[in-house]
Amino acid sequence: MRVSRVVIFGLALLVSACANERGIRVLSSDDSGPDEFAIIPSKPLSQPENYSSLPTPTPGGSNLTDQDPLNDVNVALGGRAQPAPEAGTFASADNALVSYAARNGSGAGIRDQLATDDDAVRGRFSRFTGWRLANPDRYNEVYRFYHLNAYAELARWRRAGVETPTAPPPN
Repeated sequence: MRVSRVVIFGLALLVSACANERGIRVLSSDDSGPDEFAIIPSKPLSQPENYSSLPTPTPGGSNLTDQDPLNDVNVALGGRAQPAPEAGTFASADNALVSYAARNGSGAGIRDQLATDDDAVRGRFSRFTGWRLANPDRYNEVYRFYHLNAYAELARWRRAGVETPTAPPPN
């Protein structure tokens, strides 16, 4: 009887290690198919009232049949559609936000720099994450040294006298 319990426990442990828990935080994918969530249906084609009033074509820009959820909601609620900003720019309503975010300076190639830095971090830790019996969360494994302890940070700000919001107690 005791041996059968050990065998059942061993089989359960073995089967649980084979679980396929691939989630959104896995940093690599063996799927070469299309991304289903990147496909957005376009608006239906319609006959324009006047061909001379059509906007000039913008290669790489937006199209009349492209979805624009924010403007669609504005129009549905009785507002006006806002013109789309030119490619590489931002809406004038976001001037304050962009100015505040760039108050300490901003670099033109920030996305490329972040991608290079991320590749360096993942490459440095990839030597030690190759062989595992189970399929761990690669994101947490690689970035564990960069995690912020929210409660320690909250306590630090409170000690500094900064008014902070309430937070649920730690588990």
